[in-house]
Amino acid sequence: MTSRSPLTVVPATDRVTVVCLAGAPDAEGCVRLAQELRHHLDRATGLGHRLVLDLAAVPAVDSTVRRTLRDETLHLADAPVLVVATPEVRKELEQEDDLPGLRLYGTLAEALTTLPPAPVRAPAARPTRPDRPATDAESLRCELFGLRAKARTAGLIGIAQGMLIARYDLPGPEAAFALLREGSQQRNVPLRVLASAVVTAPPPQSDDEWFPGRGTHAPPPDTAFLRSYAGDVTDRRQVIGAALATAIAVAEAEAGEVHFTDPAQDHALSLEAHRGLDAAYWDEVALVTGPPVPGALAQSRLAPVEVPDVAADEPLAAHPAGQALLAAGSHAVYSVPLITPERYCTGTLTLHRNDPGTWPGPASRAELLRLASDVAAWRSWYRRTVVLDALEHLHQHRPGRDPNGR
Repeated sequence: MTSRSPLTVVPATDRVTVVCLAGAPDAEGCVRLAQELRHHLDRATGLGHRLVLDLAAVPAVDSTVRRTLRDETLHLADAPVLVVATPEVRKELEQEDDLPGLRLYGTLAEALTTLPPAPVRAPAARPTRPDRPATDAESLRCELFGLRAKARTAGLIGIAQGMLIARYDLPGPEAAFALLREGSQQRNVPLRVLASAVVTAPPPQSDDEWFPGRGTHAPPPDTAFLRSYAGDVTDRRQVIGAALATAIAVAEAEAGEVHFTDPAQDHALSLEAHRGLDAAYWDEVALVTGPPVPGALAQSRLAPVEVPDVAADEPLAAHPAGQALLAAGSHAVYSVPLITPERYCTGTLTLHRNDPGTWPGPASRAELLRLASDVAAWRSWYRRTVVLDALEHLHQHRPGRDPNGR
């Protein structure tokens, strides 16, 4: 390794500092690596950040590098450095007997999804009267839950900004956000969805086109749901809302929600639309990462999940989501996975009734399965067309690009 700085800082979010190491450090390089890693750790601690060490461009590590990383992070067992590395490098690092201050991951997105949600400061207290209306208190609770929802997406958008800054040599986060916003508005793709695509899509294949040779778009799937919808199939919010309304009507449910998987968050279920119940429940299922939430069970089993009585389901009744359902007076749950022809779950439709009991009936269940299949087909088409169009627009309208392609 030369005497140059071994670590490069990549802009990320207001919660994370990402530093990248390229090449294979020699003995002299390990001395500088230790010094700079110490510096970045101290700086991240001062900012209240977690440190991510990106070793994706490191072909191999020897025992000296392993010991350097171990020694500089021994004290971080409670808040370990997140290390992104190839399978080969992860295997080499694991040869070190004890790495309490490191956690190894295959991708940056995978590492970031393990971070806990950002703490959200509650709105400043407002003067209240003893007889303050309940609706006003509920409004404040909704405001707080809205702040939490924004915090959940801020990290993902920040990572996308950092990637755009590095890829296009942008001057800073503001320019990256402006580029994301333009792509979002031009193609009517939610900012969060576009940010997820930036993080998970393969890098652009040329300066002129992100996806060369895409050609003519496939038409939207010819399904019963889209034929009955008869609206703009590229309007994501309207399509999802129509699917939810249809599901609630078919099941004669009193509430429901739609989740889609998010590839940038290890295919966790992200809440897309909801109706009924209250903010306390929606806050608990805004991002579902696993059981006992029925949607997560439906996702993992690739089959509908029925909970006749939440109170009698011990794991769910003990979970905050189940407790929120019971507090809202909702007892029965039915969740259907959105499965593509390739047997991939791309989301869930979940429905609720206040009264406990087996529900819905066989005919309604069959109709819900057909609806779920139709929604899965639409989402697959939307991701292959509308979302890729938004990425292409972003790539071709980046600052500094010659519009004539020269």
